[in-house]
Amino acid sequence: MSVGSHAVATPGATPTHASSARATLLTEGTRAEMRQIIARYPQARSALLPMLHLVQSVEGYVTQAGIELCAQELDLTTAEVSAVATFYTMYKRRPVGEYHVGVCTNTLCAVLGGDAILHELEHHLGITHDETTEDGRVSLEHIECNAACDYAPVMTVNWEFLDSQTPASAVAAVDTLRAGGVVHSTRGPAICTWRQASRVLAGFSDGQAGAGPSAGPATLAGLRIARHNDWRAPGVEKHDHAQDRVDGAAHRATEAAVASAATSVSLTGDPVEPADAPAGSTGSHDHGGVGGVGGAVVDAVEAVGAWIGEHLPGHAHDRSSSAHQPDRHGPDGQTRSDGGDRP
Repeated sequence: MSVGSHAVATPGATPTHASSARATLLTEGTRAEMRQIIARYPQARSALLPMLHLVQSVEGYVTQAGIELCAQELDLTTAEVSAVATFYTMYKRRPVGEYHVGVCTNTLCAVLGGDAILHELEHHLGITHDETTEDGRVSLEHIECNAACDYAPVMTVNWEFLDSQTPASAVAAVDTLRAGGVVHSTRGPAICTWRQASRVLAGFSDGQAGAGPSAGPATLAGLRIARHNDWRAPGVEKHDHAQDRVDGAAHRATEAAVASAATSVSLTGDPVEPADAPAGSTGSHDHGGVGGVGGAVVDAVEAVGAWIGEHLPGHAHDRSSSAHQPDRHGPDGQTRSDGGDRP
């Protein structure tokens, strides 16, 4: 099967050359996975970004064949797909290394040695920005910001963070990867290949999402200092941790009440009367004929409402006041957000 002027290989088959004289690794299996991605979104075109990552996971970069396949599946023009693929720098329009290294030299990283790291890697690898080593193992990118200023200077490899780097540690990490060794992200899993990382970005899990800490001491330093000094934003009252415990106890009590009610119902759905209940009683209040679990749930809801009214009066809701609310529906039957006061 072909995608535009490019032949798409069938699963398990060797990709064929098309008129462009370039073989594509995209298969009908790739198309099927694209449709899995599309199914995640209410609007199909929203799937374009992960679909482009999927193309990179197969081809190594965003190829013309990949653009055409995305356009076909989303009913877009190739120009529309190309506009997205060329706008975001995480999409590459030519091959990159198996390990794509990004070095930040923006303000904080620059002050702390980012330029020195970049220059050392350029000298060591014999390449500069947007170039790849001859063995195809490593490519280098000069990044404006890695969004990890708290760990500056920062380097990424296939978008995984290597924090607080030095020229020597950066060279050591790259050499280990080129030699087939394992390098672990400072706050994440072991670094995988470019194509594997692209597949994860396409939404196909590798099971490593929980590997490594997500927020280290530097990230949380401000929070610790604020708590130590009892600093709060203007207008924000001091957080009552004791109240949290009370709230939690009320929540657990409600859950227990509902669970207890559920055990008071027979397998036939008929309420089981407590031993000390009067004949014909369900053991709950009169809720207009609602008994068993239904009545117990109403009991629980009323208990929670009473608790809220006692402890959080500002959150109590007088259901009887709803009759005095202005009509929030316009003549077309659509709900209005202005409370109905406007004409």
